[in-house]
Amino acid sequence: MEILLDYYSGIPIYEQICTQMKNQIMAGELDTDDPLPSIRNLAKDLRISVITTKRAYEELEKEGFLYKIAGKGCYVARRNEALVRENSLRSIEEKMEQIRVLAASAGLDREELLAMWDTIWEEA
Repeated sequence: MEILLDYYSGIPIYEQICTQMKNQIMAGELDTDDPLPSIRNLAKDLRISVITTKRAYEELEKEGFLYKIAGKGCYVARRNEALVRENSLRSIEEKMEQIRVLAASAGLDREELLAMWDTIWEEA
């Protein structure tokens, strides 16, 4: 598992950890029941606070991406396709809102934006 942190991005460190771990799980780079580094080891490897890694793991557990076994550690949870889809939909909606705001600031109306989308979709 590789986590790369960008201290200048403005995105909280715990959130960067969560995003990268989720992406690795959804991409199949981390498999169901794979052990994850301990909170302390991850903090040490990334040279960050244990509190930060603890928060990232708590978020991942809350979202169903990992589970804990007392005294044994944290593991990748079974991939819940409905959860993966819901997370993807949420991410798409956020990006679409950013696009809408950017398009409005550029003076594009809905039809122009949809025409751009159709062109991009056809080229893919």
